[in-house]
Amino acid sequence: MPLTAALFRAFRKALPSMSQTERVALEAGTVWIEADLFRGKPNFARLMALPKPTLTLEEQAFLANEVEQACAMVDDWQIIHQTHDMPPEAWQFIKDKGFLGMIIPKAYGGLGFSAYGHSEVIAKLSTRSSPLAVSVMVPNSLGPAELLMHYGTEEQKNRYLPRLAKGLEIPAFALTSPWAGSDAAAIPDSGVVCKGQWQGQEVVGMKVSWHKRYITLAPVCTMLGLAFRLYDPDRLLGGAADLGITCALVPRDHPGVQIGRRHIALHNYFMNGPTEGHEVFMPLDFIIGGPKMAGQGWRMLMECLSAGRAISLPSANAGVSQLVARYVGGYARVRSQFNTPIARFEGIEEAMARIAGYTYMNDAVRTLSAQAIDLGERPSVVSAIAKYHVTERARALVNDGMDIVGGKGICLGPQNIMGVVYQQMPVSITVEGANILTRSLILFGQGAIRCHPYVLKEMQAAQDPDLDRGQRNFGQAFWRHVGYTLVNGARATWHGWTRGIFATANAPVAPVFAPQVRRLHWYAAAFAYLADLVMLSLGGSLKRKEKISARLGDILSLLFVANCVIKKYESEGRRADHAAVAQWALEDCLHKTGAAFGGVLANFPNRPLAFGLRLALFPWGLGQRPPSDALGRDAAHSLTQPGETRDALTRSCFLPRDAQEPLAALEQALLATIACELMDAKIRAAEKAGRFKGVPRGNVRDLPGLAHAMGIVSDEEAQALARRDAMRDRVIHVDDFAFAIRGHGIESPTDAAADNERVGALPGVTQSGQALGSATLFAAPSDAGIPRKVA
Repeated sequence: MPLTAALFRAFRKALPSMSQTERVALEAGTVWIEADLFRGKPNFARLMALPKPTLTLEEQAFLANEVEQACAMVDDWQIIHQTHDMPPEAWQFIKDKGFLGMIIPKAYGGLGFSAYGHSEVIAKLSTRSSPLAVSVMVPNSLGPAELLMHYGTEEQKNRYLPRLAKGLEIPAFALTSPWAGSDAAAIPDSGVVCKGQWQGQEVVGMKVSWHKRYITLAPVCTMLGLAFRLYDPDRLLGGAADLGITCALVPRDHPGVQIGRRHIALHNYFMNGPTEGHEVFMPLDFIIGGPKMAGQGWRMLMECLSAGRAISLPSANAGVSQLVARYVGGYARVRSQFNTPIARFEGIEEAMARIAGYTYMNDAVRTLSAQAIDLGERPSVVSAIAKYHVTERARALVNDGMDIVGGKGICLGPQNIMGVVYQQMPVSITVEGANILTRSLILFGQGAIRCHPYVLKEMQAAQDPDLDRGQRNFGQAFWRHVGYTLVNGARATWHGWTRGIFATANAPVAPVFAPQVRRLHWYAAAFAYLADLVMLSLGGSLKRKEKISARLGDILSLLFVANCVIKKYESEGRRADHAAVAQWALEDCLHKTGAAFGGVLANFPNRPLAFGLRLALFPWGLGQRPPSDALGRDAAHSLTQPGETRDALTRSCFLPRDAQEPLAALEQALLATIACELMDAKIRAAEKAGRFKGVPRGNVRDLPGLAHAMGIVSDEEAQALARRDAMRDRVIHVDDFAFAIRGHGIESPTDAAADNERVGALPGVTQSGQALGSATLFAAPSDAGIPRKVA
């Protein structure tokens, strides 16, 4: 066909150049339910048919015992400001109990946990300590164990996996270099195949030079996974001169390996640091998978990346979200201003609604993402969505939490939970693919190629060196693509003009979600049609239109997140007490989806086409309002009332048993505050009636005593109010420290005994030991001093 031939030539010319590494990255992994959304047909029957994820008895016991014990062993304040590492007994415990080998099969001595079980462990650990969670998370994410399991030789598996499972080896994986961060495929680290001495014999090996940074666990690792580009200029392996990216496993004590220095990631003292080596000779057997896998490292990494990215950071940030929701919800009920719990202020309510909704959303996304791994998927697009949206929503709700706790949050100390979480939050945004890059280049860029039924086939046909075969395959894919686009356009226009009121789910969905389900069908159809026309109109230049691509990625992502919310609500039995939070989360997704559509159309370069698309898809306007104030009020209240609802929304939280711990103290104060609310109401009524008029008093805290003296409250009520006040004081207490300057022989005088007596009189303040390190550090309020210069 002349027309097909002409289109084929034009397509080949317009198709942007693509390197082999780009091609591998785009084609890696599998597509899952996100493909239904990209094609404009949400498949609720398929979604609802997915089984509810469950834990095995072994996984349940591990969470209830070993995970609880591990959490109780660490204290972030001590790690951050004193020891700069987890206690030795905590390190030994996580090694001995198999935390570092959760993903390793039982046949090799590992725990063999499901992805969901793995996710649950990371979520709970993250509610206690970031260094603890990261130290467990990384060995079970992309790294030596994962690569060995999929690509290692039998000898490598039998040698290393049992030792990794038992914590006898600590792994790290070095990918990022100073000159290739997000552009990991451009790593300059290189190796050259050559002959050299190994164990007294001349063998064919490789001399490798590398300079890596940001490598988690590198300072303490015993086995270093290493990615580098391998060259074979003398063709000693019989192949090409440039073999490509290769992954090797190098013992820490191998001659030439330089390792041990540390980075400090915003005072988040998990082990992280640089490593380098210069012309380090190593045998080919160090290559993961042996010599036959030389040059296959990028494919190995891309195929395994989705599993770790779908679990690690989404689980950790879902856990952090639950910690913030539980702490801030309780704090807002305990803390009063103007004789009113601040939870009742509408400004606080608005922020609390976001915290509740985003917490629910994050748990829904990380659960469904982990389930995809258990179902055998390698969901490259879903994992990117999960990483980006869970971390961004966690950042937003942490900011809201800081606004609510106010001054309590900005004064660091052993009683401040929020300050540490806030300080460490940017780490999650940056690692495993910086969020700006993920949103701008990956979500839609990879989604369009992997999820679209024809684009990848057209690209493969255009790049086929056999032009006749390429043209034939291109023609088949292209004309089907045309028909697909026309059908999508008709459906999208119908939904746009009818506002989706005739769309129905193809499976039973909770009636409370019926309006949102109809809008999801409308938006998905509109997205499928819009995406096709954007790609057709912009062609290869779309790669450079990052803002347009980012907004299209937002739409695809938010449609997926909305599906996660619906699935969570259905899987949990349509709990009536969760309906407000789930509905808030769903309406927030749809509101932001509408805004993203508006952003694409308002900034689309082809203005006549943009006008036509708006007329076809949204003739009556985008129209999705944000969640209502009433719905937000109900969502916010779910976090301020103790009981099953709050416990279920924050079920991953580690709850300390020691009443001196800030979260435990808050839980006690919350119960005491609620128990006294009727008594407070009685006192306020007496005050309004003028019962205290003319009675001398110091401040509002004297009212319970006056009320008792005047017979307004009973002896028992007065005691309850006094207990409540003491507990509330402990919760709202802000840490302060004695002033001391040490260094250069100058020390400010201070009365250590008097200072310790004063601080010790305040409930809930822990005592601690000596600060270590080489910078200005803060230690807990003993030893007379707090800011100190340690030589």
